[in-house]
Amino acid sequence: MSKKTNPTWMAVVLSVVALFAINWLGGLEFSRIDLTQGRVYTLSDGTKEILKNLDAPVTVRFYLSQSDDSMPLPLKGYARRVEDLLTEFKAASKGKLVIEKLDPQPDSDAEDAAVLDGVQAQSLTGGERFYFGLAVKRGDQKSSISSIVMQRERLLEYDIVRAITRSANAKKPKIGILSSMPVFGSPGFAMMGMPPSPKQTFVSELERDFDVQRISTDVKHIDDDLKVLLVVHPKGLSESAEFAIDQFILNGGKVIALLDSYAYFDLIPSQQGMQPGGTASDLEHLTKAWGVSLQSGKMVADMQYMTGQGNRGLPTLLTLNDSAYSASDIATAQLGDTLFAFTGAFTGKPVDGLKQDILIKSSTYAEMVDNTVAMEQGEKMAKGVKPTGEQYPIAIRLEGKFKTAFPNGAPEIKVDPKDKAKEGAALKPAATKTAEKPKDPAAPGEAPAPAPVPEVLKASKSNNSVVLIADSDFINDNVAVQIQEIFGQRVVYPTNGNLAFLQSLVDQYAGDAALVSLRTRQSASHPFTVIKEMETRAQQAYVGKIKALEENLQKTRESLAEMQKNKSPTDNAQILTPEQQAQVDNFKKTAAETRLELKNLRKDLRAESEALQFWAKLLNIALVPLLLLVLGLGLYLLRFQRARTRA
Repeated sequence: MSKKTNPTWMAVVLSVVALFAINWLGGLEFSRIDLTQGRVYTLSDGTKEILKNLDAPVTVRFYLSQSDDSMPLPLKGYARRVEDLLTEFKAASKGKLVIEKLDPQPDSDAEDAAVLDGVQAQSLTGGERFYFGLAVKRGDQKSSISSIVMQRERLLEYDIVRAITRSANAKKPKIGILSSMPVFGSPGFAMMGMPPSPKQTFVSELERDFDVQRISTDVKHIDDDLKVLLVVHPKGLSESAEFAIDQFILNGGKVIALLDSYAYFDLIPSQQGMQPGGTASDLEHLTKAWGVSLQSGKMVADMQYMTGQGNRGLPTLLTLNDSAYSASDIATAQLGDTLFAFTGAFTGKPVDGLKQDILIKSSTYAEMVDNTVAMEQGEKMAKGVKPTGEQYPIAIRLEGKFKTAFPNGAPEIKVDPKDKAKEGAALKPAATKTAEKPKDPAAPGEAPAPAPVPEVLKASKSNNSVVLIADSDFINDNVAVQIQEIFGQRVVYPTNGNLAFLQSLVDQYAGDAALVSLRTRQSASHPFTVIKEMETRAQQAYVGKIKALEENLQKTRESLAEMQKNKSPTDNAQILTPEQQAQVDNFKKTAAETRLELKNLRKDLRAESEALQFWAKLLNIALVPLLLLVLGLGLYLLRFQRARTRA
């Protein structure tokens, strides 16, 4: 018995030792296996690149009131995930990132440090206060996330890396925003029924990383030190402003233009208050010179990407997913869902020297419809949509050597004689040259030296790129974000990938390109794209049957009306002939049968959609456990069979 027992006890001891050894070794090097689709819990390549290229030690102070029992359990769980992520950051930095964890208790040195580092106390519903934030310090530069909230968990990696990169930049790159709408906020005009409006979130988000300049819509010259010009709904833009943009592009400046054939959120005053304007905007001179154009008075109606279902479906409000994006462009890769409201589309072929890349497009179940039907929804709208099988470009990138849209020079500007002296300075383009070297200041009594002769650029010296988007509403706060008061803090978090798309484009042109691969990780949603397409085909068949049935009803009505028309004036209007009565009875029967058939069609369509989703979910959830069960049973039966054979 002792011979049998000793090895058992030895095995137990060795197992315990091995367990402690594994835990000890695990504490030396943090690691975990990520089996999620898209590797959600794995650091992105952009994060690894930024951490690897740190040229100086960086200290991250993580402030968490961990000894506060009043903190909700979900928040404590989230805090552990944040701490795990910081540990991964430290491991990827190869020792250049130092993590300091502090517990800011009331009246403690840690609380004073949190306040000095810009970390704000958050309040619970019961009035208790706690700290949950971090500060990044590199040399004399400092950046902080004042409060970490669960609503921004999908953006957590991006927020932390952005704080690290901000701490390294003593000077932010400059970008400009030109818009006919009050995107920087407005005090309002009470006399016109226009209330004050806050600064749009996309502006605030860009201000975190860039020195954002407001560019006037009557601009005559755009400074060379701007890296990117963001043009948002340039309604009624003058030729001189378009010329300034033209020269900015030819001088190497990057432009991202959000045009619109129906800007819903360009509000205008009315007797009922501020109402959606549905105004249009374009860069007509520039796009014409580039060979493309925004379809005027038209918008995309898409049965596959429409938002809502049934009578609440709106084909002109598009919920787009990965199948609508360019998989090769970093700004759209793994972007997740985006929401585009009443978007237009681009037509045409770029001129020689330019090439076009489509970043976002509609499905093949789409048609361009008039703006007058923008708000129609449900079956009424669906019946009017006739898919063309064409995919309409919603966002495009033009690349190559651009030529000026103003070959005859700057457009003539009418100014007062008093302002002519200022006109030359206002129209000074990006590049100038003089016929001769400027002379020294004129001596007393001599005429002043002639002003430099401006040179109008005719073409870009090197390749450049411009992004055109056929919608400006997609970055409006009502579409892109939700704003809540959480623990006494105003928290803004994205509801879709709209802001991520715009910010990724700006990052590509003006910021750290490595940040783009982080931002695209924010969405973990995986829509049923195949099911959606099947539903769209079923919906189209359903709409076709509706049209056939309604045409039958219409023919019956017309036949009855014709019989009434041919009725003799001497006949009693209240008495129907047997033929007319039979026609009326047939009409009622047809109407009843039609209503019943339409009801059954709706029921069948809904049942088919629900069945598709059920089986898809069942396969996704139960397939792997079922395979493991079958594998386990198979191994068990195999071992059982071998045991019987040996016996």
